[in-house]
Amino acid sequence: MRKTIIAGNWKMNKTNKEAVEMLTELKEIVAGIDSVGIVIGAPFTALSDAVKAVAGSNIKIAAENVYPKESGAYTGEVSPVMLKEIGVEYVILGHSERREYFNETNEFINEKVKCVLAHGMTPILCIGEKLEDREAGRTNNVNKTQLRGGLAGLTAEEAKKVVIAYEPVWAIGTGKTATPEIAEETHKAIRTELADMFGEEVANEITVQYGGSMKPSNAKELLAQADIDGGLIGGASLAAKDFSEIVKAAL
Repeated sequence: MRKTIIAGNWKMNKTNKEAVEMLTELKEIVAGIDSVGIVIGAPFTALSDAVKAVAGSNIKIAAENVYPKESGAYTGEVSPVMLKEIGVEYVILGHSERREYFNETNEFINEKVKCVLAHGMTPILCIGEKLEDREAGRTNNVNKTQLRGGLAGLTAEEAKKVVIAYEPVWAIGTGKTATPEIAEETHKAIRTELADMFGEEVANEITVQYGGSMKPSNAKELLAQADIDGGLIGGASLAAKDFSEIVKAAL
């Protein structure tokens, strides 16, 4: 039985103080919910205090990126060792913004996936097509390329430890959302691809989240689909009330 995981991605939002205030509020609202994984991705500067703020609760903390080396002359970067030491359990990788604004390739993202796994954390690997790809009928090809590139060289056992987040780029921050049927169709294609790579049994164990403007008003419908196992939430993760409503929609 694969786990439903609702993860928030704060992106470049929230100071340390704001992060602690939100998490303190959130952990009270979602206390006792164990059947849904609850994860919050915070900026590097807030990670240490975020981990302390949720200590002993059912909320896990994710980093929004990592550099795939343990140490070295990589000015401005953060290593997996640093994240692991402060108690980070998940790392968001390959987000469309990293791919677009920072020119991250599938090969580089694959390095990060392997590095995060090697250090005992869970990668959330983001894949997804742009509007022009969808309109040209390239959705499945784009997802296949990103999926195979990001998971290259992994064993079936390693693949089971990765969370996939399908994010149609055209639906991120635009207010547009794929209909539940369109989202399910794409998720099903992703799981079929995973089955081709690692076998059907493994594919059926991998959590595949939907990440295209999921919010309290549409979460229940999306999460009711057979192959949608949670969400990677952007804007709606910034407020404890909104985010908690999405978590509760997954129950």
